[in-house]
Amino acid sequence: MKIGKIHFSVNANKPDALAKKELLASTAAQFGITECMGYDADAIVAMGGDGTILRAIHEYPGVPVLGLNLGTLGYLSSVESKDFDSAIVALAKGEFRVSQRAMLSVSKVGVMGPMITALNDVVIAREVSGHAAVLDLQVNGKFFTRYMCDGLVLATPTGSTAYSLSAGGPVIMPESGVVAVTPMNPHTLGIRPVVFGDHVKFAVTSCPRANGRAERITVFADGEKAFELAGGESLEAVRSGQNALIIELAGYDPYDVLRRKIGWRGSNSL
Repeated sequence: MKIGKIHFSVNANKPDALAKKELLASTAAQFGITECMGYDADAIVAMGGDGTILRAIHEYPGVPVLGLNLGTLGYLSSVESKDFDSAIVALAKGEFRVSQRAMLSVSKVGVMGPMITALNDVVIAREVSGHAAVLDLQVNGKFFTRYMCDGLVLATPTGSTAYSLSAGGPVIMPESGVVAVTPMNPHTLGIRPVVFGDHVKFAVTSCPRANGRAERITVFADGEKAFELAGGESLEAVRSGQNALIIELAGYDPYDVLRRKIGWRGSNSL
């Protein structure tokens, strides 16, 4: 598949972002690619950091997204500045593949409304109060365990290198078909992250502590506030029926990206 129409989604707060976009639009035109509005595009070119890519994915569901990194880490936006022009040429020549990335859908139990989707993670966190939250986790309707912690991260493979990793969760390769449940600062040393198949349904309930009080919980989807949970209230999370479409250029190597972005160098021991 060759790309004929693109839409640039640019983080204008990044230095020289708009100037770089104009140069890339000129390069695209030289190779027969025209600019258009997002939903009419064959691909979205997101210029910024990972947040820019996440916003583009949510704004234009179903349209493949290529991330060009204008930030620092940029795990999703793996194309660096020196390769911007060649990335546009690759789109024109069809030298890429589209990776189907699993997303999560989350909703508050008992509240009508659309499911909220997340490509990276659903974060269930207590408000800043100095007290731990008590969270019950059910899996496919069966009680799994009770957490006393600052919160939980439900992470997709794509999101495993984000908040979940900082909280001690595992690195998961992009198309693995699993979800990691990572506790944040658990009060029991034996509590560790758990990896589930992404076909399961999760339910998380905010429970009262011994004194009868429950911490107020905020739920975030890809860093954006989704809703709050009071004591006794629950959320449900499942794999979304919608995938995020991420463009990977020819030669993309997820292991190389992992080494470069996270700084894994291996062991020097012989």
